[in-house]
Amino acid sequence: MLPTKGRGRPKGQTSAGKTGKSTDPLDAHVGSRIRLRRQLLGLSQERLGNALGLTFQQVQKYERGANRVSASRLFDLSMVLGIPVSFFFDDISADLASKVDQRLNDEAAIGGSGDAETNALLESYFKIGNPTLRKRLRELIKSLGDSIQAGSGAADDDDPEQE
Repeated sequence: MLPTKGRGRPKGQTSAGKTGKSTDPLDAHVGSRIRLRRQLLGLSQERLGNALGLTFQQVQKYERGANRVSASRLFDLSMVLGIPVSFFFDDISADLASKVDQRLNDEAAIGGSGDAETNALLESYFKIGNPTLRKRLRELIKSLGDSIQAGSGAADDDDPEQE
């Protein structure tokens, strides 16, 4: 699956639907669980929508997986349907779980902001209690980055930890 940036779906994916938008398999699974619980309780889409302050069309879109269900809406649904939030993710196939896991790994690799080096740097930075010293350190790091980017600094492969 192609990674996404921000909200929305990966570019280049279409479905057989009239709108040309794709349905994420996880969204479709969550929607099917909403439909299952609604039907088990004997609720119409209209009654569920009224309980949530939505139209029945919005409930239909959630159930088809055409619209993503936000975390706050999942919580509201769990309260109205009398189930834990985890219910919506029960019975996920191993194949779907694997695809979701791969997508998350791909997105993390592209973002690169969650790596150990970055976390260690941030942790050390915030241990510096003196605001003036932190400001000067930021300025130094910015200056070093700017000079390296301009080609006047050290090469990218200089790693003091390897010496």
